[in-house]
Amino acid sequence: MPVPTYDKFIEPILRYLASRPDGAPAKDVHDAAATVLQVSDLDRQELLPSGIQPVYKNRAAWAHDRLKRAGLSSSPRRGYWQLTQQGIEFSRTHPVPLSTKELEKLAVGFNDVRLSPHADEDAIGNGVITTARPVSSVASPDDRLGEALSELRRTVAAELQETLAAVSPAFFETVVLDVLHRMGYGTSRTDLQRVGGAGDGGIDGIISLDKLGLEKVYVQAKRWQQTVGRPEVQGFYGALAGQRAAKGVFITTSSFTAQAVDFARSVERIVLVDGNRLADLMIEYEVGVTARTVKVPKLDRDYFDEE
Repeated sequence: MPVPTYDKFIEPILRYLASRPDGAPAKDVHDAAATVLQVSDLDRQELLPSGIQPVYKNRAAWAHDRLKRAGLSSSPRRGYWQLTQQGIEFSRTHPVPLSTKELEKLAVGFNDVRLSPHADEDAIGNGVITTARPVSSVASPDDRLGEALSELRRTVAAELQETLAAVSPAFFETVVLDVLHRMGYGTSRTDLQRVGGAGDGGIDGIISLDKLGLEKVYVQAKRWQQTVGRPEVQGFYGALAGQRAAKGVFITTSSFTAQAVDFARSVERIVLVDGNRLADLMIEYEVGVTARTVKVPKLDRDYFDEE
């Protein structure tokens, strides 16, 4: 049968993962859900308009995204899906099949939940419900397109944060320097030097803003799960003072405490970039992200003006 809409994949994925408490490779989940939904081998070959992914895998991925936003599933590592404890309990207490109301709630009820790579305990399990802003059926096509693009951006940002949380600290430092270079820092990529390692004194990278290296920005990149506090930012400030540096950028995959933010503001020479901002920058400057052009036709009324 033709590939069903993504909401139809939600329950098969939930039940399949519930039967495997230790999780399963995403590719196995894709195929298991498609089998339950009776998607033929021929229909599984249907590709997205971009031609880079089968439609059924794309819709399965969106279904899993909805389960994650509801706090029922997680991606403990790349290409691997696993129900949270709340998800296991939800599957146990909600008999097959899910009601239309329950399925609709999972499909659209948590779209505004921002995914974090460090917490899957939101939403249903803890009774935290985020009201969605579904696009009205009478919304204009432009409004619907804008909402779809916003949702795609939010989803990619969450995937970026999950991926960054799993890379090595050394590779994360390279990512940070690539982002800063794409933003225009340094006259060439060679002007951005990674120096992190044992005895780095709190400095992970150095950016030369001019060809002679007379003006430099020092970088600290922390691939952390816990919140970065004032002591870490103060330590970075001390490292800058030791280098007689005037500018520093502290970037993390997590977030900063209010005290850390207040301290950075008080010294005026440190800029803080948390995980959410880093993901947004990676999307904007296309670091680890690819973008495709969507042609939206619009009538050129000037062309038909005969006067």
